[in-house]
Amino acid sequence: MPLTDTAIRNAKPGAKPVKLFDERGLFLIVTPSGGKWWRFRYKFDGKEKLLSLGVYPDVPLASRVIKDEETGKTRKIKGARELRDEARELLAQGIDPGENRKAQKATKQNRAASSFEVVAREWYSKYASSWSEAHGERIIRRFERDVFPWIGGRPIADIAPSELLSVVRRVESRGALETAHRALANCGQVFRYAVATGRAERDPSGDLRGALPPVKGEHFAAVTEPKQVGQLLRTLDGYEGTFVVACALRLAPLVFVRPGELRKAEWKDINLDAGEWRYTVTKTGTPHIVPLSTQAVSILRELHALTGTGRFVFPGARSTIRPMSDNAILAALRRMGIPKDEMSGHGFRAMARTILDEVLGVRPDLIEHQLAHAVRDPNGRAYNRTAHLPERRKMMQQWADYLDKLKAGAEVIGLKGNVAYL
Repeated sequence: MPLTDTAIRNAKPGAKPVKLFDERGLFLIVTPSGGKWWRFRYKFDGKEKLLSLGVYPDVPLASRVIKDEETGKTRKIKGARELRDEARELLAQGIDPGENRKAQKATKQNRAASSFEVVAREWYSKYASSWSEAHGERIIRRFERDVFPWIGGRPIADIAPSELLSVVRRVESRGALETAHRALANCGQVFRYAVATGRAERDPSGDLRGALPPVKGEHFAAVTEPKQVGQLLRTLDGYEGTFVVACALRLAPLVFVRPGELRKAEWKDINLDAGEWRYTVTKTGTPHIVPLSTQAVSILRELHALTGTGRFVFPGARSTIRPMSDNAILAALRRMGIPKDEMSGHGFRAMARTILDEVLGVRPDLIEHQLAHAVRDPNGRAYNRTAHLPERRKMMQQWADYLDKLKAGAEVIGLKGNVAYL
């Protein structure tokens, strides 16, 4: 006689397992602890075998449809009888349902091991050591924020160009076109790595060339007119926020390094007596020297009394074991009413480069070298970090003195080295 839900619910455990039989090989085992397990008995190649079909009541006797009260959506729960019938269909096709389940499980595990996120993180760990720390952080953060939530769990070999396009267009739709292009490029690198390691057949990002609009060339906002520079410097001096950020704002125009290099500056790299800051350029991984003007040294000595016992010159507001946040200087500029289209953290570099050349008449190669750009000698060899150091030291002091005069309200007359002040 076939089983009923009432009979199953009323079944009591005994000292030994109790079997309750249904039909066509399906039965329920009631264990001494009260558990109720579905089993399907079948024969394959003359051998009797058992297949587990789940636990009652999670797997009911008959299939049923339930409705989610919150979403209103319905879903089907397969019952033990339907699972038994599926197994019998496999037997009719000459397939062992137990071995078929093992194969499906192995395939699922292999596909999970080759998901986009797994392959991407493997690619990242393989190549991250060759990048600067900041560059690596930007890449993995881009994946975690813009890519993994949408296709991270998908088998990398199954991702179609249309899926990848929907991911990067989602980034584009929030106004981050350049980030969308970079995300697409990073995904392409991961797909090519998957091809090389035998986990994908091709790179679908190649089919998306031209799918995103091109990024228009933009330069970091910067003040390059001497009179405006003077006004900017006076505004920076009037900053009323924290002393650490105030010092960073005063030092930024004097050293014109990249914002990330300034905020991550460490005291161990700075020699105030020698007036030098030696560190490794984040973008290229090459050593660099910044000669410090007397004005820069004065700011740093003042700050040293506050932060000199720690690691970072400009520690974070919440924790001294971390550097100042990458948004601190930008936020300070905005609070002082300096709009984003007028000045940026990178803008101090453009300001120095333009005025040192066009107003103070400094040799372009000295400026480029101090900006930590690639500068080569007549034989095509890259200059080392100590090249032209005396001239660069003189240039940095000349620059600081010039900024002081602008800040005091002097007006410039004459160009290319013939500078006079009113």
